[in-house]
Amino acid sequence: MTAAVRSAILHLTAELWPYARTGGLGQAVADIACEQSREGLNSAVMLPLYRVAREKAGELLPYCGPFTVELAGKTETLRCFEAKANGDGPRTLFLDHPESFDRAGIYGEAGADYPDNDRRFALFALGAIEVAVRMNDPRMIIHAHDWHSALTPTYMRVKYWNRPELHRIATVVTVHNGGFMGTFGFDTMARVGLPGWLWAMEWMEWYGKFNFMKGACLFADMVTTVSPTHARELTTEVGGFGLHHVYQWLHDEGRLVGIRNGIDTKRWDPATDEELTATYSVDDMAGKAKCKAALQRAWGLPVRSRTPVFAMSARMVTQKGLDIIVGSESLRAGDSQFVFLGEGEARLEHALRDAAAAAPDRVALNTQFTDRLEHRLLAGADFLLMPSLYEPCGLTQMRAQRYGAPPIGRTVGGLADTIEDGVTGFLFDGYSPDHFDRAVQRAVSVYEDREDHQRMVREGMRRDFGWRQPIADYASVYRKALARR
Repeated sequence: MTAAVRSAILHLTAELWPYARTGGLGQAVADIACEQSREGLNSAVMLPLYRVAREKAGELLPYCGPFTVELAGKTETLRCFEAKANGDGPRTLFLDHPESFDRAGIYGEAGADYPDNDRRFALFALGAIEVAVRMNDPRMIIHAHDWHSALTPTYMRVKYWNRPELHRIATVVTVHNGGFMGTFGFDTMARVGLPGWLWAMEWMEWYGKFNFMKGACLFADMVTTVSPTHARELTTEVGGFGLHHVYQWLHDEGRLVGIRNGIDTKRWDPATDEELTATYSVDDMAGKAKCKAALQRAWGLPVRSRTPVFAMSARMVTQKGLDIIVGSESLRAGDSQFVFLGEGEARLEHALRDAAAAAPDRVALNTQFTDRLEHRLLAGADFLLMPSLYEPCGLTQMRAQRYGAPPIGRTVGGLADTIEDGVTGFLFDGYSPDHFDRAVQRAVSVYEDREDHQRMVREGMRRDFGWRQPIADYASVYRKALARR
């Protein structure tokens, strides 16, 4: 199916594993581009050349440039570099503008966004267009991810409407997290060089703000999000973050598609994972008990083989459901153990530290996230906690099932699409400590019946959360975008 797409694909992203990442965006884009390359597609990824990316990239080779773009009456000189080829992966390109990107942070420092983020990512979009033109493919696709690259289709259809070489380029935009849309004040329109007529409700004005993502939805050929359920949620008043009417219009036009993210099933395989204390598989689970004991020891918890361990690997923020966890009875009482990996909002970190201090034999927290710790956490856990307020897709719940840790999540977004209630995990609807406690109790009841628990564990481990089907779905979207451009 994917072979039918004979086009160059240029992914635009503000984050990319392993060069620059703050959350799931960088991993998801890396996986999509890598899997497309493995399928034989001409896939490339471009991100800004941040200071941290330069440090991690190693040797960089000139790709094109220098070249200039005009932004709000000022001429800016940009350059594009390419990472040295590494196997059969996608080409990785870096847009260089030191004044904008050679900084200590990606989006900001000391908890505050950079005040010129509108202009920084406007330059990224303008530079990406020029690089795409230089790729000189007659059926070019620009695939922009989240608001940071969302001005790309707007510039192509508004600022550069009279450039015929852009008419052959199709645009696809993926909404990874609809809660972040790139909203700025009225003066941003002049700062990014867009005409005043866009400040209108039917264009890019949004509740007194200038909205980058709204423009992307209006001007892109196709729009996707990262799970089928989240695509439906975006069209609702509750789930659309104030853009529900735009998403509903896209849906009615056949331009909004939900495609589940996948996971790298080679990297996330407990049978071959070198990070683990012991490997194991669906046919031989002996190693998982060793991983559980190692997890309990490493986190300072008593080694109790028949005490269920509930683990969470996430940003410790409201969106991930921490409010209902810290307010739950499950965390304060009972025989279960809880381990938390990740940093986040100070008040929630403090609440978890207080819980760990009150019950050091039951609760543990580590805010120093590493990939290795996450692998060992999922291998040693009996259950994964993921009671998100909203979750466009999520990756951890798929990894957890592969590692034999049935997830507990709310019936939202990608959790609803990847967890089968009572079969591979537990789903609940209400966002409250009481609803969470009832879901945890269901899990404990299953755990106490060893046969039922092992049946659930093995069923989850057999599920296919790889990228083959999502990549085929993206190929279908690309064909539609090329037909619409």
